Amino acid sequence: MTTPGTGTDTGVVYRADCPSRPILDQIADKWSMMVMTVLDRPRRFNDIKRHLEGVTQRVLTQTLRRLERNGMIARRVLPTSPVGVEYSLTPLGESLREPFGHLYDWTTAHADEIQNCRQNYDQRQHAERT
Repeated sequence: MTTPGTGTDTGVVYRADCPSRPILDQIADKWSMMVMTVLDRPRRFNDIKRHLEGVTQRVLTQTLRRLERNGMIARRVLPTSPVGVEYSLTPLGESLREPFGHLYDWTTAHADEIQNCRQNYDQRQHAERT
């Protein structure tokens, strides 16, 4: 098996130093995915926060910084008083819309099946403990 990014046959699929790992960690993070979905148009911080029930200010700030660092979103300071900040997807971030859409469609199509699997698993676990 060839290790992605190395061209070598080590049997290891994703080496610890594989450059894809931090990228996958970022885009697979639930808040990152949701933020990028909410950015269907440029939005200010509080507007993003209002659309993401349950996200804390700290987590949203960290998520936005990581997305900006990875080139997925752009941060623009607005010449307003007080100064405002607006976030929008970059072309790189836009390129994730289609795969995210497929993933979202898959989750909604299989939500009932997954919920049933969870209930069955929990019932088996409970039965094994008693």
